[in-house]
Amino acid sequence: MVSVVCLGIAVLDQVFAVETLPDRPAKHFARDLKTIGGGPAATASVAAVQLGARTRIWGRVGSDAAGDQIVGELKDYGVDTSHLRQFEGRRSTFAAVMVDAKGERMIVSFTDPELDTDPSWLPFSVLDEVDAVLADCRWPRGVTELFRHARERDVPAVLDGDLTPDKAVIELAPLASHVAFSHGGLTQFTDIEDPVEGLKAAGQRMDGWVCVTVGDQGSYWLEDGEVRHSPAFRVETVDTVGAGDVFHGALAVALGERRPIEDAVRFASASAALKCTRFGGRAGIPSRTDVDRFLAENS
Repeated sequence: MVSVVCLGIAVLDQVFAVETLPDRPAKHFARDLKTIGGGPAATASVAAVQLGARTRIWGRVGSDAAGDQIVGELKDYGVDTSHLRQFEGRRSTFAAVMVDAKGERMIVSFTDPELDTDPSWLPFSVLDEVDAVLADCRWPRGVTELFRHARERDVPAVLDGDLTPDKAVIELAPLASHVAFSHGGLTQFTDIEDPVEGLKAAGQRMDGWVCVTVGDQGSYWLEDGEVRHSPAFRVETVDTVGAGDVFHGALAVALGERRPIEDAVRFASASAALKCTRFGGRAGIPSRTDVDRFLAENS
């Protein structure tokens, strides 16, 4: 069993199933609702557990009812929450998510700007026994320290290179050994809209491995200076919420298992594809058995 540390944001999501995403101010009605934990790093930690890893989540939430629910749910999934710290007087991150009949989503979230950013309380010494680490871009000081300690130990360090309001991906991407960008995150990093051209430009600015996920177009990555492509698996899409987070969690597990990079990307893509077939954000994350069977059937 590999060991993975995930650092970043943990969220409480209210996921509304709607026929179409709103395009004007009005009263809109949902046909289903699920309240469940979310957030890139936290959802990746659940994916890692579901895929067979021993997983810790390092992060910050408020000392409030939402924080209690976030921590409790992660514990129920089997994630070690010993260092998911609840800060007194602070509010936990909360998101309203709408998912339409095609599985596409719209998200509005709030994070308390007063959450303490100091990462000095984190137990970096445990990285001596960890096989991979993963972080999103929502706690830059924590990511910087995590990746520094991982680099000293030659532990794979995966960054979820997503679009953020503070453009943190620009400073964090070069610190990672492996960056899997979203299309928006890559555009923010390079100022190039085309994902393949953006990937080439990112590769010239970084020493590590770079990849970009582009929804139903699949994933592109650089290998020996050449662009490689892994097509998306064709599935009936119900809900794309958390699919990218599952990709990152699965990628970290595969790297921790020291899989060849092409196998790691395919494993991550299959995990994300299966998640899209189920409604409810992280409630749809597949098990390792599900993913292995799906890969065997789609070999």
